[in-house]
Amino acid sequence: MLQRLKPGWATFVPSFYWGLTHVVRFLLLTLTHWKAEGRELVPREGSFIVVANHLSNADPGILAAGVLHRRITYMAKIERFESKIGVFIRLYGAFPVRRFEADVGALLTAERTLKRGGVIGMFPEGHRSRDGVFHKPHPGTAMIALRSGATILPCALIGTEVLANPFSLWRRPPMSVRVGEPIAVATVRRPTEAQVTELSERIYTAIRDLLPERYTRPYTDNEGVVQADGADNTRD
Repeated sequence: MLQRLKPGWATFVPSFYWGLTHVVRFLLLTLTHWKAEGRELVPREGSFIVVANHLSNADPGILAAGVLHRRITYMAKIERFESKIGVFIRLYGAFPVRRFEADVGALLTAERTLKRGGVIGMFPEGHRSRDGVFHKPHPGTAMIALRSGATILPCALIGTEVLANPFSLWRRPPMSVRVGEPIAVATVRRPTEAQVTELSERIYTAIRDLLPERYTRPYTDNEGVVQADGADNTRD
């Protein structure tokens, strides 16, 4: 059973989120050569979906420190909520999603958050990149964006893969978040597979164009976008 917040604990979510965000930002400024580029592009109001590549378990906190101006509600894989850190993830304001399947509950939670003018954070790859390369997107992000009409804010996480070896921080490695131009999305209550695929490709391209070359490789048909029904035509 998922670990749930005790009654009233949800009131602590904003304080926990902002407190942790500023701690992470302080650590980044202290322990790395940290840069946040394009922060002026972050919408100050209205709903949007933050999307980024995924290199480290610390990416949600680092991305939050980069965006900074808005509180991000993240989707997190359901396994995290079933672990010993489940309560802390809920205190951070995240909600669970069953990856690689049609999770209607997560979809509705995301749409409700966006309808209230909130911000959703998603990593379209669906998992951390094992080789550092930015891989094909799964369709969930595009589906939510189309159904809600929420703007997409593409971001690039650079250098966070070094956190796999914490001792690398002794060298103060370069680390940064790049924020790209927002992508406007028209509302489509019943998106077609073609529409989901087209928007997924736009998301992929927007993030890829923010990344240094070492994180990218040619986007071929064999590594095409996961089909809108959730089926993956490749193997990880």
